Amino acid sequence: MAPYEIVFLATDESVQRWRAPLSEALAGERLHWSPEAIDPSAADIVLTAVPAPGALAPFTSLRLIQSLWMGVETLLADATVPRNAPLARMIDPHMTRGMVESVCAHALAAHLQLDEYARFQRERRWKMLRGPIAAERTVGILGMGELGQTAAAALQGLGFRVLGWSRTPRAVAGVECFAGAATRDAFLARTEILVVLLPLTPDTRGLIDANFLARLQEGAVLINLARGALVSDDDLLAALDAGRLRHAALDVFNTEPLPPEHRYWTHPRVTVTPHVAALTNPATAAAFVAENVRRLRAGERLLGLVDRARGY
Repeated sequence: MAPYEIVFLATDESVQRWRAPLSEALAGERLHWSPEAIDPSAADIVLTAVPAPGALAPFTSLRLIQSLWMGVETLLADATVPRNAPLARMIDPHMTRGMVESVCAHALAAHLQLDEYARFQRERRWKMLRGPIAAERTVGILGMGELGQTAAAALQGLGFRVLGWSRTPRAVAGVECFAGAATRDAFLARTEILVVLLPLTPDTRGLIDANFLARLQEGAVLINLARGALVSDDDLLAALDAGRLRHAALDVFNTEPLPPEHRYWTHPRVTVTPHVAALTNPATAAAFVAENVRRLRAGERLLGLVDRARGY
């Protein structure tokens, strides 16, 4: 059987990091490390992350567009991306584990009030805070897909009460689940620490606005590890300034890198991390790519297949 012609087209990912693991995982296929190395019409598969607008348009005969990242909103927003080829997002256990570690780290920091102690340190104040035990603390997860469900299990293992909200009904062991817009206010009203794991779609863009934040418990903590465009920056800053929210831990932003003049950098109630909650690891991600290539050749259902209508 003829090898697939596979093109690496990912300006935000280093060829050097991917060359060895992909070459090993896709031994027997023809790998091209730049789009100029092949006639685009001859390519079967493109491996990509966040390509420049229009970069995929010349690839008219693709059998698969495989994202190297979990998020695919940039690919879906580009009208020039070929629509006749299936699009698959990355599902890598290493990335899932990384995200769950980040969820637990930020949730524990919020539970232990480490943000308050950081402020006390800056003020040179020696002050002890008392708070509930984990079993008395409620963490709400906004988005109960694969990541949300895995994070929920880990948080339960730490002793937290866990609530989950999703667009459609879910049944998750040990988690009180809410579904649909009609239940979101009830979910937020009981949430002390909110973990955001929603995909970015036309329906979720700007979802976390003043009205949304007003529904959270007074003094709640917001943890956004999903996408920056889910949040209205002005509304979040207003809620923090007013003391309506105690703290926000943000890993993702409307503009990345976060501009040096942005208030998030200096706000005493904000923790900034540079989109590092779940980094792609080429060594493990290459195995996922190889499995989807195998499935494509065998005519089997692809993993991580994106429903373009839903946006994820």
